[in-house]
Amino acid sequence: MSIFLHQHDLPSDISFGKSVAIDTETRGLKLTRDRLCLVQLSDGNGEAHLVQICAEKHKSPHLEALLQDKTVEKLFHFARFDLAVLTRDICKVSGPIYCTKIASKLSRTYTDRHGLKDLCSELLSVDLSKQQQSSDWGAEILSEAQKKYAASDVLYLHRLKAKLNEQLKKEGRLDLAHHCFDFLTHRIALDLGGFEDLDIFHH
Repeated sequence: MSIFLHQHDLPSDISFGKSVAIDTETRGLKLTRDRLCLVQLSDGNGEAHLVQICAEKHKSPHLEALLQDKTVEKLFHFARFDLAVLTRDICKVSGPIYCTKIASKLSRTYTDRHGLKDLCSELLSVDLSKQQQSSDWGAEILSEAQKKYAASDVLYLHRLKAKLNEQLKKEGRLDLAHHCFDFLTHRIALDLGGFEDLDIFHH
């Protein structure tokens, strides 16, 4: 595993190919309150690039270009939150979306354990540490433990996608999963519009 830390933006010479795994770290989990602190990215080949976002707004043109590239698939675990934060604080995200949490809920109906740690353990035999999950991501200097934790959130998503697609195909739900992924842009518009805690489909 190789981890690279960048300030405010990606270097101009980095390419993630046609599919990039993305995660975010924030000061908390409230869209109306907590700012974006870190964006993690990986092409699935053992390297993770971490972009530290400070409270004072800076331009991130290379990161924006990647997020808006319609030819590059964006791969998340719990895409709903990450997409909302990126849309709010960086730019609108374009291109195909894949969410391993949604894929897991549609295919692994024998369990209610759909966290990233659970998926990595069962499907990849990888044990992830979650000790840094609630640490201060707005700190000016990130610890080595924080950087390793942040990187682990994106390093395995490509492999998980392949495993989950096998299960989705077996259950005949791959098309349904992609329809759910396509709806995410509308779901985050509802979240950002104040409907985050309201199920508008409920009776």
